[in-house]
This record gives sequence, C-alpha cells and structure tokens, in this order.
Amino acid sequence: MSDGPAANPANGDGSIPYEPDVVTYERRGAIAVVTLNRPGYRNAQNSVMTYAIDAAFEQAVEDPEVKVIVLAGNGKHFSAGHDLGTPGRDHHVKYPNKAALWWDHIDRPGGDQRFAREMEVYLGMCRRWREIPKPTIAMVQGACIAGGLMLAWVCDLIIASDDAFFSDPVVRMGIPGVEYFAHPWVMGPRAAKEFLYTGDRFDATQAKEWGMVNRVVPRADLESETMALAEKISAMPQFGLALTKKAVNQSEDLMGMRAGMDSVFGLHHFAHAHNAEVGTDSLGGMNARTMKAQASTADAKNTDGKD
Repeated sequence: MSDGPAANPANGDGSIPYEPDVVTYERRGAIAVVTLNRPGYRNAQNSVMTYAIDAAFEQAVEDPEVKVIVLAGNGKHFSAGHDLGTPGRDHHVKYPNKAALWWDHIDRPGGDQRFAREMEVYLGMCRRWREIPKPTIAMVQGACIAGGLMLAWVCDLIIASDDAFFSDPVVRMGIPGVEYFAHPWVMGPRAAKEFLYTGDRFDATQAKEWGMVNRVVPRADLESETMALAEKISAMPQFGLALTKKAVNQSEDLMGMRAGMDSVFGLHHFAHAHNAEVGTDSLGGMNARTMKAQASTADAKNTDGKD
C-alpha cells in the first residue's frame, strides 16, 4: 500500500534491469512508514534504492501531518548491506548528487571515482538522513549487515526483533568498517573493536547490551511494538522533537562523531587503494558470495541457522 510515490530514479537507459517500487511509502495517521522493498535480494541497497529512500524521507519531512518516520525492510531481512552482486548493481550509473557538492564519479579514474561516489551515496546520504528533523525509528528483523547497519544507525531509535542479527564484516576485505563509521558512538569503543575485529554476527540481545538497540521484541510483535512507540512519540510537540533531536546530534558531534567519521573515511579509501595496488581489486578480491561464505563458516556458532 502506498499513498504517495517514493521516486525510483531509474534512468531508463537499459544499463540495469528496472525494478518497480524498490522503496514503498505509506502514511498511517501521523506516522510515515518507509519500507525497503527488494526482499528477493535481502534488501541489498543499490543506488536506485538509495535515492528512492531519500525521496521517501523528503516526502515525509515535507508533509506537516507526519510526526514520526519508521524505516522498515520487507521480507525476512531488514538489509544485507550494499549491493555487491545483484543484477541491479548500479555503481556505474550516473545519478544527480543530492548529499555532496562534488563532481560525478562516472568516467573518473581510480580513487577519484570511488571517493566521489561513496561520499555522495554512502557517507553523504547517511549524514543527510541523520539530520532529518523528525524522529526516525528503524524496525529491524533478520539480517542487518554492513550497509544495513548504516541505515539503522542514522535512525534515532532501533527496535529489533528477537531474530535480528548484526555484523560489519568488511574487515575481511582489509577495510576498517563501513563508510558511515558510527561504531564507537553507537556501541562504545571496546564493543566496536570486538564487533570489527571478529566480523562475527551478534544477536539482538547482545546489541541491546551494548546499547546499540533500544528494545528487543518477539518477531510477531515487532510491527505493533514499533508503531506503538511511534504513536507515543507523535503526541509530543513537533518543533520540540526537532530541537531535541538536534540537541542530541550536536552533542554526539561534540564528542567527535563527525570528525571521527571524516578521518575514518580517509582510512577506508586508503584501504581500497591498498587493495587495488597489491591485489586484484579494491575490495580485496571479495564479493557478496565469498563474504557470505566466510561469514557462514566463521559464525556458525552464532547464527543458529539464520541465512
């Protein structure tokens, strides 16, 4: 169900398969529900999805009746991260920059291409969404991996089902974490180091113990519990909520969050360049299939059969 289009900026040039409704938008009273909708690919995020999320968030911000935004994922999993290998992978396609005032990555060589794209689509978009002046709640079930973490972390609150699991396995690529490097702030430095050093999958109970999620609820109750919290928040004055969110975000930045992310973004791209110089490609020879295989082998004791 949708009561407004979440823009799908597919460029129609045949470079990638067209997928309709990769993000859906629904108004439920004072709550806007933005849903990732590539369940067949575990909601892997290509750029079409990224810009559709942005359009849906913008629609919710511009609607004066919307007080709270819920970000959800259709299907078994919230998001398995960035798209590294589906037919819709579109890292080579031009989209209009909205988050960063930088040149386009198309036809740029080497690190110039990757730096320009990731500043816009990954770090820039996440920072843009973190500053949404309305409370946002991530409703997380199943996999929340790498780029999926980035989507959840930009939200103010995270409600996780008891079947949710989290990981940032990109150290397997020789890269120090995902581009929106919020780890030390959302779970603390020591937990962040364990999270990254091992690449293990941690369940929702562990994530709550670290302070990364607000609540863990039975899978069957995830939607009702999330919507009940959203309804409660929606009763507060809108401008008061906006100023409160800004106050907390500014406090995080005074604790070094924004500057820390900038410094790690540089290390992230240094790692890409190192991989390309000494190996086969900037991802250390890894792809979605090999990443999943390594994670399944290493984390068998933690996954309890989850895929």
